[in-house]
Amino acid sequence: LGAVELQGVETYMRPETAQGIFVNFTNIIDSKHPKLPFGIAQIGKAFRNEITPGNFIFRTREFEQMEIEYFTDPKDADDVYDKWVEERFGWYLGLGVDKDSLRKRKHEKDELAHYAKACSDIEYKFPFGWSELEGIANRGDFDLKQHEKFSGKDMRYFDAKANKRFYPYVVEPSGGVDRSVLAFLVDAYREEKVNDDLRVVLKLHNDLAPTKIAVLPLLKKRGDIVEVANKIAVDLKKHFVTVYDDTAAIGKLYRRQDEVGTPYCVTVDVESMEDRKVTVRERDTMSQERIGIDSLTEYFVGRLT
Repeated sequence: LGAVELQGVETYMRPETAQGIFVNFTNIIDSKHPKLPFGIAQIGKAFRNEITPGNFIFRTREFEQMEIEYFTDPKDADDVYDKWVEERFGWYLGLGVDKDSLRKRKHEKDELAHYAKACSDIEYKFPFGWSELEGIANRGDFDLKQHEKFSGKDMRYFDAKANKRFYPYVVEPSGGVDRSVLAFLVDAYREEKVNDDLRVVLKLHNDLAPTKIAVLPLLKKRGDIVEVANKIAVDLKKHFVTVYDDTAAIGKLYRRQDEVGTPYCVTVDVESMEDRKVTVRERDTMSQERIGIDSLTEYFVGRLT
């Protein structure tokens, strides 16, 4: 790597983010003085020399990786490992992934990496088959011992209560952000027939939806309706990611928001000028209800937070 050909230096790109955590292990121990068990989380770019990248963003040579190195007493490592497998599986379910499309697969002994005492994959059933989203591994004390071997630094943890030094075991949940994003999108995508028309809808969990609310005036030529709609949008933006749109008929505006996964649409109509209420439409069921303008923030707080 260099500005001039043949004068650069040989450079290696990291295949995982984890090793940076182990390099800084003693710094964290000395500065934060954490007690076991504790975890260090990191997200960042990683690189692999993939021979056959493909399936959109599932397999790429440059990708975003999220990892936790969770340090624990060796005697507790098996229980901690089991808990992290369940915790990570529950994370996907909690964000709306269909349980029937998600599974845990424990590695057989002949599959384990040389450093791993146990490992389980969380897999999603993509259109191209079951594939790994992330792995949870009990890495034992391999990493700390290797860094100590080549750095000459003592990587042991001192337990003041037991008055002894030892190498903690490490349980590592490691997942691909890009793969998770792909799974969330695939899982949420629907094509539904509505009144002889095709509705494309992205049924994202509320926490994942980029936009939470869209405010739509029924008649953009009515200045009073547009004024109220804009004011509602400004007020809601103080609490939620909200957009205002008046660039098409109301039916088309609804479909646009369905396609990008917006959970709620707020429509300001002629009646709103009289009763100070608006129509709130829910994305998945398309059900509608009239809500007072002054109650909108409270209404959405109860559904989006």
